[in-house]
Amino acid sequence: MPDMGAILQQAQKMQEDLAKAQEQLQSTTVEGSAGGGLVKVQMTGAADVTSVTIDPKVVDPDDVESLQDLIVAAVRDASTKAGELTQELMGGVTGGMGGLGLPGM
Repeated sequence: MPDMGAILQQAQKMQEDLAKAQEQLQSTTVEGSAGGGLVKVQMTGAADVTSVTIDPKVVDPDDVESLQDLIVAAVRDASTKAGELTQELMGGVTGGMGGLGLPGM
C-alpha cells in the first residue's frame, strides 16, 4: 500500500513543476517560416501568435493566394515548434506521473 503522504507530496511537487513549465511556455518564443524565410511567424510556446513578418518581395496583388499559403505554412511551422517545446517541457513533468504509485498512471 503506497504511503499517502508521499503520494500527496509528489503530486504537489508535480503541480509546482507543471506551473513552472506553463510559465516558461508563455515566456518562450518560437519562430516558424515559409518560402525560405520570406514569411515568418513568431509565437509563444503556448501558441499565441506575437508577430508576422512578410518580406515585401512576396507581396503581389495579382497573386494573393501564394502569400496566404505562405502565411498558413509559417503558422503551421511555428505551431509545430511550439508543440515540440510543450512536449519537451511538459514531458518531464507529466512523464513522472507513474512515479506516484497510483494504478493506471
